[in-house]
Amino acid sequence: MNIALIFYIIGRVLQIEALFLLPSVVTALCYGEWQWWVYLATAGSAALLGQLVCIRKPRNMSFFMRDGFAAVALSWVVMSAVGAIPLVLGGDIPSYTDALFETISGFTTTGASILPDVEALSHAGLFWRSLTHWIGGMGVLVFLLAILPMAGGSHMQLMRAESPGPSVGKLVPKVRSTAKILYLIYLAMTAVEIILLLCGGMSLFESLTVSFGTAGTGGFAVKNSSIGSYSPYLQWVITIFMAMFGVNFSVYFLILMKKFRQAFFCEELRWYGLILLGATGLVAWNLYRTGSAVGMSFAEILRHSAFQVSSIMTTTGFATIDFDLWPKLSRCVMVILMFIGACAGSTGGGIKVSRIVILFKAGLNEVRSYVHPRSVRTLKFEGKPIRDEMTRSIAVYFFVFILIFTASVLILCRDGKDLVTNFTAVAATINNIGPGLAAVGPTQNYNSYGLLSKYVLMFDMLAGRLELYPMLLLFYPAMWREQGFCSKRTPQ
Repeated sequence: MNIALIFYIIGRVLQIEALFLLPSVVTALCYGEWQWWVYLATAGSAALLGQLVCIRKPRNMSFFMRDGFAAVALSWVVMSAVGAIPLVLGGDIPSYTDALFETISGFTTTGASILPDVEALSHAGLFWRSLTHWIGGMGVLVFLLAILPMAGGSHMQLMRAESPGPSVGKLVPKVRSTAKILYLIYLAMTAVEIILLLCGGMSLFESLTVSFGTAGTGGFAVKNSSIGSYSPYLQWVITIFMAMFGVNFSVYFLILMKKFRQAFFCEELRWYGLILLGATGLVAWNLYRTGSAVGMSFAEILRHSAFQVSSIMTTTGFATIDFDLWPKLSRCVMVILMFIGACAGSTGGGIKVSRIVILFKAGLNEVRSYVHPRSVRTLKFEGKPIRDEMTRSIAVYFFVFILIFTASVLILCRDGKDLVTNFTAVAATINNIGPGLAAVGPTQNYNSYGLLSKYVLMFDMLAGRLELYPMLLLFYPAMWREQGFCSKRTPQ
């Protein structure tokens, strides 16, 4: 294992985090808050520690996939551990465990919170927790790829370990150029949303923080009512951008390249759109039919339905209404959407639409084989044949997902909460959504869980964001048996 390069990457990540801490210093100064020195001291310490760790550049800048997975997992753990410090020193969250929970929730774009009163935080704290969403949405390692030269296939190993979805490809021949393109698209879309929110009368501070949460599909809000107190125009803008950030960013690249047919006839995009529209229509019909939305016009019901469906499916977690009070059918739809998630290659979490579609096709093909045993059918996705290795890897992913999910629910049961609370708490964290149902619903929080349960949920958030395997490999003994600098090997 290329230990030297792993530490070098962690050092660079700390330096990047130090830069991202500086806007919170400016925020505190603008609002006259004493916490400015806390964020400045943390940024300086992170920069210094990062410089000490990577003061000597490794001779060998190449590594294997397992090295990439270890570098990504450790980077996210270290980044979260450091990011929690200013929240504690600044007095916003006295407990380090709770601050770590909040920071991991931010970086993984989960949006699960332990805070009963968000508005009691300092402006610097609110800005930092929202900025963690934006950083984690695209991934800090992807940002690192755009500026750090490495040899061979090492770039792709890092991108595969951090980017969500069953497969990661290059938009252009060079991976560094791909990382730059992704971040430029990400930055441009965020800027457009900020402008549109400003046009709707939202303050600059709220426009920035809400846009960070939307872009990263995170869900941290700066008001206890989340998005419920904003105007219908602002809610529609956020709804549309949540749905847009749940789309594979390759689609936007194809649009920029004027390859409109490839972009808009993407199979995963079609399924994503159909599920979004179908779920919105079903929830709106259910609310209207059961009379659950008392005093609301159908236009208002449609707006809230579209917002919540978009928020849950893209795993953003914003709320305009307490959907835990909705009828059983609507709540069931919400839970199903938690697992489906957004598109691969987006900032959204969940299992991903592409995996669901591929497994659905594989299951349908298996049923057909019993009816027509001698027929040979080739499974296709996006017009290309699906290899057996792909189907097998997705099936294994589902199995591992279920194992972690089940174990997490069992551990959470120690706290004595009801099954709906525990089930949706794990579903909301491992799928990086945030709010669940019952005691962890949109108007509740995760503070009532015990210490062990909180650390289990933190692991679930990290595992869900990093597609399970990078975090699991940290606990695999064989991963650490062989140490060295891989100087005699070629990257695979």
